[in-house]
Amino acid sequence: MPVVSAFLMPGNPLPFLRQDNPPWAPLATAAKAAGEALRASRPDVLLIYSTQWFAVLDELWQARPHSTGVHVDENWYDYGDLQMDLRADVSLAQACVAGANAAGHRSKAVDYEGFPIDSGTIVANAFLNPGGTIPTVVAANNLYHDFATTEALGRVAAEQADLQGKRAAVIAVGGLSAGYFDKDIDIAEDRIVDEQSDAANRALLAAMEQGRADRLRAGLDDFAAAAKTDMGMKHLAWLLGGVGDFKNAHVHGYGPTYGAGAAVVEFKLA
Repeated sequence: MPVVSAFLMPGNPLPFLRQDNPPWAPLATAAKAAGEALRASRPDVLLIYSTQWFAVLDELWQARPHSTGVHVDENWYDYGDLQMDLRADVSLAQACVAGANAAGHRSKAVDYEGFPIDSGTIVANAFLNPGGTIPTVVAANNLYHDFATTEALGRVAAEQADLQGKRAAVIAVGGLSAGYFDKDIDIAEDRIVDEQSDAANRALLAAMEQGRADRLRAGLDDFAAAAKTDMGMKHLAWLLGGVGDFKNAHVHGYGPTYGAGAAVVEFKLA
């Protein structure tokens, strides 16, 4: 079965925790619209990569059948707690581990109670998959993996889903520009931290809207030169690996998260 949908989602929990704050409300509305689009594509599984789940040795894949509990974000704890409700597609996660190892990317599954699911995964799942009804495969951001390796892992995940006959939605969880305000601000006046970062974000989003994976990759160097990026945009590498190519994209929303850039983007697949 093919990949049936793909989305770029913010990893910052602020738009989820404070949907009443005017600068963050459009991102929350956009994320809910993306959830409607995702459900309309009828995926059997969500293939999620979040820049906030760090790994340093092997590539890790979440294989706990049902992760629940309350998560407190290490940075934004003042704004509220996050409720986890994440169900893993265990057979597909194990297949991804085997497939990644066979491709030369050392991998292992993670399965223990109380594992600290990251904020980005929790928030994206809550917006796109309320109640956690759609099973997931969640892959870690190995800090030693480059863009190409992460793209290869996304390809492995999509291939394994196809081998199991499952309709997959590819979810890339992370931000755009990663420059935050380094002082307290009035959150009602939040904005992108500087004009250069804002311009770089908008140029990257325009490249997504124009379509074609090769053109988007070519624009990433300019983006990195103009703005501090979220983990080198490796979450976008995961998405490109999963979808292969795309026709164009629809930006459901773009805005600030305490100075950093965030967007909700739906990719129209080739």
